Amino acid sequence: MTQKTSRRSVLMGMTALGAVGATSAGTAFSGPEVLGKSSMVSDTVMPKKAWDAVVVGAGVFGAWTATHLQRAGKKVLLLDAAGPSHVRASSGGETRMIRSDYGADAIYTKMSLASLDEWKHLSSGAGLPLFHGTGVLFFFQKMVDYAAATIEVHKNLALPIQVLDNTALTTKFPQVNFEGIEFGFYEPEFGVLMARRSVQYLVAQFIKAGGTYKRAVASAPHTGGHSLDVAGETVSAEAIIYACGPWLPKIFPDLVAKRLFVTRQEVAFVASPTNSNAFMPGQLPGWADFNDGNLFYGFPDIEGRGFKIAHDKHGETFDPDTGSRRMVESSFDTLRTYMNRRFPALTGQPFVGDRVCQYTNSSNGDFLMDKHPDFESVYLLGAGSGHGFKHGPEVGRMAADMMLAGAGAPVARFSLASKETHHHRTVI
Repeated sequence: MTQKTSRRSVLMGMTALGAVGATSAGTAFSGPEVLGKSSMVSDTVMPKKAWDAVVVGAGVFGAWTATHLQRAGKKVLLLDAAGPSHVRASSGGETRMIRSDYGADAIYTKMSLASLDEWKHLSSGAGLPLFHGTGVLFFFQKMVDYAAATIEVHKNLALPIQVLDNTALTTKFPQVNFEGIEFGFYEPEFGVLMARRSVQYLVAQFIKAGGTYKRAVASAPHTGGHSLDVAGETVSAEAIIYACGPWLPKIFPDLVAKRLFVTRQEVAFVASPTNSNAFMPGQLPGWADFNDGNLFYGFPDIEGRGFKIAHDKHGETFDPDTGSRRMVESSFDTLRTYMNRRFPALTGQPFVGDRVCQYTNSSNGDFLMDKHPDFESVYLLGAGSGHGFKHGPEVGRMAADMMLAGAGAPVARFSLASKETHHHRTVI
């Protein structure tokens, strides 16, 4: 079924977002984010603050936060120890999916819709595409609570969603074996984001609009919360936002190390058949197989990188500085077995690449956006939990609004207090 509507009503009440400006210049960036330990230097007697805000971490959350603060007229310093979306960053790599189906979690549906408009706007001004409108297909073996709630949320928000039965799926996407699949959700307006390219372009636009970016190691805040060490020098600011992904527990070990779970995640790429376009954009959408809760997902062959496939299973605990970035052989076997069943035309096609990154998970998958409990001017931003990239624009807006208002968590479920010490993922 398809619901007729406009997104206008869903986005009503969310902050309208302007275009990124274009003036000035800043420090060039390059390509592990190892952040310094806390300093005990006091900033309570420091004079005028040099910056309105310092944002530590130039991944998708940090870069969008810096951008929104800049749009609000603030003087912002953006820092990263190894460069925007560098090779060890959670925001690194080629591609990420953007979708609106989130079960009963309507907050993420709304955030995804608002973010999609921002991503499309950003992509429209870039020399190379940042967003590929491949569409997204999410299919299910049977009607489960998650799927039923997705339909209900879209109905309540008057949002369109195409529900395709097995016959319609097989007709529309013949390269997929839908044996055992009852139905799927198809979202033609959504698709694939170019991860590294998007963040690096966003940071370049931030610099062009007069923002300052530096590749430098930053410390935890000094006593008082209005200064920190940057490459060995003291920098002062009205507010400091730490958006450091898997390094957040290293900067604040006593506060968040037991509340955030950094896990190893693997993805692989497979050569598309040379005699067929069936696995190219326009023929195959971004896809996810609920698989009775044991989710697999992937993308068509975007920009010649190969068919992407991943098992969305949280791996073992991972150190972003020292962990191995090579996929283990048993994981190739798992992906091959699944792929041979669901995408039979790829049987025998070679793997042409793999990548290991990490998720920084909260106990249930909700983001972290809150004040540091000991500093009125220090903010914590993270816990992307494997689904944060798509929401970057809206996370950045909410984080900027939080700082500008001097407030705590914008939503109770994003608070530090809501983060438990045992891992039980519920947000998918």
